[in-house]
Amino acid sequence: MLRVLIWEFGKLVRLRSVQIGLLAALVLPILWAFAPGLRAQYGLELVSGWQVPALSLLTGMDFLFPFLTAMAAAEVLGSEVSMGTLKSVLLRPSPRSRLLGAKIMVVLAYPFILLLVSLAGSLLAGLPFGVGSFFGGTGLGEGSFAGVGQITPAGAFMELLRAHVLAGVVLWPLSALAMLYAVVFLSTTSAALAAVSTLLLMRLLIAFPAIQPFLLTSYLDLYIRPAAVGLGLPLLIIYTVGFALLALLIFERKDI
Repeated sequence: MLRVLIWEFGKLVRLRSVQIGLLAALVLPILWAFAPGLRAQYGLELVSGWQVPALSLLTGMDFLFPFLTAMAAAEVLGSEVSMGTLKSVLLRPSPRSRLLGAKIMVVLAYPFILLLVSLAGSLLAGLPFGVGSFFGGTGLGEGSFAGVGQITPAGAFMELLRAHVLAGVVLWPLSALAMLYAVVFLSTTSAALAAVSTLLLMRLLIAFPAIQPFLLTSYLDLYIRPAAVGLGLPLLIIYTVGFALLALLIFERKDI
């Protein structure tokens, strides 16, 4: 299994959507840190480099990071279908579930890679603003950007790390859903569009209060709502496992 995982990770980093996504995650913080309209947009004037990652995460999680995650997850399988290599891979004496299981593990790791690059780019862009102790907040902890007093570099880093880990988990169901659609449609474009469309449709369903607590989209901002982790985190994991198991079940019986 380890050999298959390494093989799949190698294919992942060669995908064009992944390369573009990682580049975007690296460049976005630099644009936001020095944007002339930053104060007007957020009513904020940066006082520390530790605040830059929050700007990148808040804006990226609104649409960019979910879209990049869906595209990468869809292309992991869709690219092999379009190139005609999937059939030859399936001829090998290895269970189909092992192949797709490795792909699912890879696409679940991708959001963390994407967010790690974003965090690294944010901290790099924040160096001119200083990375020492400061009075205020990181934007991802208690008190948002105003904070609750002085915060140390270690405290700021832990707040950023916690928020980025939670954001990665938030993107898990979307990765699994895009993989499920890729198995169904055997097309990168169709799978990515279906995953994003499902996400947008779920957002519209917030008009139904009875089902709102059970919607995936109700927890897309979980990384800045620690109080909702108790209900939101298990639900996100249930969505992820459910989509992944359904993808495995369909792939085992899919005529390719």
